[in-house]
Amino acid sequence: MQQLLLDIQSTPLPTLVNFVPGRNTELLQALTNILSKLEKERFVYLWGGLGCGKSHLLHAMVDACTQKNLKAVYFSAKKHGKFSIDSDVDCIAIDDIDCLNASAQIELFNLYNQLRDEGNTFLLMSGVAAPMYLDMRQDLVTRLGWGLVYQVHELTEAEKIQAMKSHAADCGFDLPQEVCLYLLRHGRRDLPSLMMTLDALDRYSLVHQRQITIPLLRELLQVVS
Repeated sequence: MQQLLLDIQSTPLPTLVNFVPGRNTELLQALTNILSKLEKERFVYLWGGLGCGKSHLLHAMVDACTQKNLKAVYFSAKKHGKFSIDSDVDCIAIDDIDCLNASAQIELFNLYNQLRDEGNTFLLMSGVAAPMYLDMRQDLVTRLGWGLVYQVHELTEAEKIQAMKSHAADCGFDLPQEVCLYLLRHGRRDLPSLMMTLDALDRYSLVHQRQITIPLLRELLQVVS
C-alpha cells in the first residue's frame, strides 16, 4: 500500500503553458515575444526567492526553443564546471548565477561580451536578487542591467489556492477550500510540490474510497513523511 502511495506521478516538465503567471504576466509575455521574435532584446535576467518559478521559466524556455528545432542548453550554476557551448547555439539558460565562483564569473562576463558582439544567441539568466544587490563582479553586474530585468513574484496564497483548485478540477475531483489552506500550512508551499501532493491525495482517496478531507490529507502526509 505504501509503495502505491509513493508511486506518485512525476511532476510535469516545466513549460510556458503550465507556468502559473500570477503577477508575472508581463514577464511571461516578454518571453513569449522573444520566442516569436517580436522582442529584439537577447539578454534577460530573472531574480526572486526560492520557489518563485525562476528555474521553471529557464527550463521552459529551453524546452520551447527545442520544440522550435532550435539548439538550447541549460546550466545550473550550483553544479557549474565550465560553460561548454557551441557557436551555433540559439538559447543559453544559466540558473542561480549568484552561486558562481570568481573564475566562473569571469567566464560568464566573457561569454556575455562574446554573445553581445556576435550572433543572435538568447541568454537567459537567474539569480537570487536584483543585479545591484548581487555580491559579484561589478562589471558583470553592470552587464546584467543592460538587458531586460524582471523580478519573478511568488504566487500569493490566493493564487496558489486557485491553481490547486484548477489542477484538481482538471483531474476530476473537487478540492475543498479548507484542504487547500491546511496543505499550505503544513506542506511544502512551492507549486510543484503542492501539485504532487494533490496527485497523491487523489490516488489515496481512490484507494480508500473516501472523500478528500483534512483528516484524509493529514493521514496521507503522515504516511509519506
